[in-house]
Amino acid sequence: MTQHSAQLYYDASCGLCNKEIEHLRARLEPEVQLIDISAADFQPPVGYTLEALLTRIHFFDGHSMQIGFNATVAYWRAAGLKKTAAILSLPGIRHIGNVVYNIWAQWRRKNSSSCNIN
Repeated sequence: MTQHSAQLYYDASCGLCNKEIEHLRARLEPEVQLIDISAADFQPPVGYTLEALLTRIHFFDGHSMQIGFNATVAYWRAAGLKKTAAILSLPGIRHIGNVVYNIWAQWRRKNSSSCNIN
């Protein structure tokens, strides 16, 4: 089995989340282990709860856990989308991205049945 230093924790039961990860899968694997937190046998990493992981996406980059918008930028960078990640990392854009992501994440958690893209 391949050892992964990077791990992306995502909710495959969310249509939007799953669609994005499936789109990026070939760019992320095998360097990034994709972990479906909606799997029946999923166990959260030490120090994290399933509720926290369900509320905001988490990406362990091999050194630290990135959460929410920062996680998104980090795994896009890992997928080779370096220009997009660089633009989203600019101070004003990163701040707006964090605010919008956090609003969306709270809405998604309250309305998870609405997060469905076919």
